[in-house]
Amino acid sequence: MNKNITMRDIALKMGVSSVTVSKALNDKDGVSDELKEKIKLAAWEMGYRINSVAKSMREGLTYNVGVIIPERFTDTTQTFYLRLYQEIAVALQQHNYYGILHILSRQDEAQLNLPRIYHEQKVDGFIMLGQVSKEYIEIIEQIEQPKMFLDFYDEHSDIDAIITDNFYGAYELTNSLIRQGHRDIAYVGNLYSTSSIQDRFLGYYKSLLEHRLELKPQWIVSDRDEQGTFLELELPDPMPSAFVCNCDQVAHLLLQKLQAKGYSVPADCSVVGFDNDIYATLSEPHLTTVEVDIHQMAFTAVQSMIKKIRSPETRFGRVLVQGKIIYRNSVQSLL
Repeated sequence: MNKNITMRDIALKMGVSSVTVSKALNDKDGVSDELKEKIKLAAWEMGYRINSVAKSMREGLTYNVGVIIPERFTDTTQTFYLRLYQEIAVALQQHNYYGILHILSRQDEAQLNLPRIYHEQKVDGFIMLGQVSKEYIEIIEQIEQPKMFLDFYDEHSDIDAIITDNFYGAYELTNSLIRQGHRDIAYVGNLYSTSSIQDRFLGYYKSLLEHRLELKPQWIVSDRDEQGTFLELELPDPMPSAFVCNCDQVAHLLLQKLQAKGYSVPADCSVVGFDNDIYATLSEPHLTTVEVDIHQMAFTAVQSMIKKIRSPETRFGRVLVQGKIIYRNSVQSLL
C-alpha cells in the first residue's frame, strides 16, 4: 500500500480538481455517477486508502457488508457462488467497503438463527447469496439494515433482488435447439428447489408452447431434493433428442450418465447447460450453455447496496442481468 498517495495525485491523474476527487470519494453531490466510479477506480489502482476507522467513527457506519451463503452452496463441487462472492468483494473495495463472508449452516437455517455479525452490529447491510427457505426469508425480512437477494428472489418478499435473466436465457437456449430440428426436448431440474430452476423451466416451457410442442411429464427429470442434495439421475423412457439442464454441473453429471449407458453425445442426444462455469469445459464434449454475467451481477448488487445504505428507503425491486448463449459441441443439428 502506498501511503503517500493523496487526493491531489488522483486529481492530476484524472485531470480534475482535488475538490472533485474529494466529492467523488465521499459520494457527495456535484459529480456524476460515471465520473465518481472512474475516480474511485483510479484511487484504488493508485493505492489510495481512506482512513476507514476515523471515517467509521465520524459517520456511524462500519463500512462492512455481510454476504451470507447457505452451506449447501459451498462444497468443493460448487464454485459459482464463491466466484460471485469474489466479484462482490472486489466491487465493495472500490467503495472502500469490505465484504464479510458468513456461511449459513444447515442447522442455523433450520433453527432460524441470524448470523453473529448481525447481533454484533458489524455490518451496514446484508447480501443473501443463494436461496434459503421461506421461513428463513421471513427472519431476514426482520433485519433493519438494508438487505438484498442475489441470484434468487421470493415473490412474497419486499426485499430487492438481483438475478440473471433465467427465463429468457433458457427460452433462447431451447429455441436454438428447436431451430436445429429438435422436437423431443427434456428438462432436467427439480422445479421446487429454487426460483432460478423454476424460471429456467418456464423459459423452456414457453419455447415449447410457442412451437406447439408437447410438454411430456416424463421428460421433466429431477436432479436434486428440495434441500439441494443431488439425486441419481433417472433417464426417461422414451429418450428425448435433447436435454435442457438447469446448470452446467447437472449437465456434466447427465453426460457421464448417458455415456455410462452407452449413449454418444451429441450423436445420440444433445445436452445444454446454464452458467458457463467450470463444468461447461470439464465435460466432453464441451457444453453449449448460457453464460451468466457474474461480474455485472456483483457490480449491480454492490452499487444497489451502497445506495440503500446511504438512503435506506431506496428500492430497486427485481433487477435482471442479461446472459448470452455460448455455442460449443454438445448439440447436433437434426436438419
